[in-house]
Amino acid sequence: MLLLDFQRCVADLCVDLSDAAAPGAHDFLSLSWVRRLLDAFLICHAEFRALLQESRELVVRSPLDRLVADFCDRAVKALDICNAARDGIDQIRRWRTHLEIVVAALGPAAGTSRHGISEGQLRRARKALADLADVMLDDQDAGAALSRRYRSFSRSGSSFSLPKSGRHLPSLRSLSWSVSRPWSASRLLQGIGSNVAAPRSHEVVATAGFAVPVYTMSAVLLLTMRALVAAIPCQDRGLQVHFSVPRTFAWGPPMTSLHERITEESRKDRKARAGLLKEIQQIERCTHRLTEQIESIRLPMTPEEETGLRQRAEELAQVCEALKEGLDPLERQVREVFLRIVRGRTAGLDCSSRAAQ
Repeated sequence: MLLLDFQRCVADLCVDLSDAAAPGAHDFLSLSWVRRLLDAFLICHAEFRALLQESRELVVRSPLDRLVADFCDRAVKALDICNAARDGIDQIRRWRTHLEIVVAALGPAAGTSRHGISEGQLRRARKALADLADVMLDDQDAGAALSRRYRSFSRSGSSFSLPKSGRHLPSLRSLSWSVSRPWSASRLLQGIGSNVAAPRSHEVVATAGFAVPVYTMSAVLLLTMRALVAAIPCQDRGLQVHFSVPRTFAWGPPMTSLHERITEESRKDRKARAGLLKEIQQIERCTHRLTEQIESIRLPMTPEEETGLRQRAEELAQVCEALKEGLDPLERQVREVFLRIVRGRTAGLDCSSRAAQ
């Protein structure tokens, strides 16, 4: 019964996410959608851990112990992606600072003068837009270099505080202050998805059916990390992941649909080096239009030109507000995903250690 409940839980969450990602839906890969995805992952992970806790005697026996260990190894790779996502969120915060300068220069508050937008305000907005373009380009180039240091998540902002059983975790490289030099989001995704295959009938029988939830959770992990890499600025954001789910699983069709939508969006906008997050696309689109509009203006401005600038500034103001409201909650969720994975790994190793004794 518990096994079926877990499958239904995953299926319901995947259907909900897939409905919000349907063609024509405006929420797909937005801050709110990514947060829903991370919420779904946390729910699935909690249910998965509870399932394993209920069957500890099976988890420490072959062949289930090997399958669980393989999942834990995949989850460890996701820690680097969480660290990189946090860095990407910080990048977006830096971009927002420049956007706010543009909005302050051209928005309603800047138009209190009866003469409207002045030449000085135009220069200020133009400089902020140029600085933003430079910063975004620099961030992308820095992401391509293989020497960026990533901060690990911590409550104090300094270093991750290991649980007492952390001495059993020599393989958790991502708990350090930096990721390795050859770090690559693309390679990590390939590593997470490597050898993720539906269990054969004899594996299902040998594990009393528990091979199925391990496979299911591996698929959920891969989808979550792929969407995170797609949305948030990351180093080497290759998104080509070959993954197919048998339609016999209730969550298979909606999850396949989500993978296809990510692939479709990445192909649609191959120039989106900064990320496919909806708000990033809005930044790039709005700043491009506003830059072109400012460059075409010859003072004194006509009332129509000033109205056009105000409208563009209002669009940017809405993006700034969305970032202000959404980035902090998103970072907290990414951090929680990181910590849940670490705790799950710790609990698994402690369980194996006690069984060995």
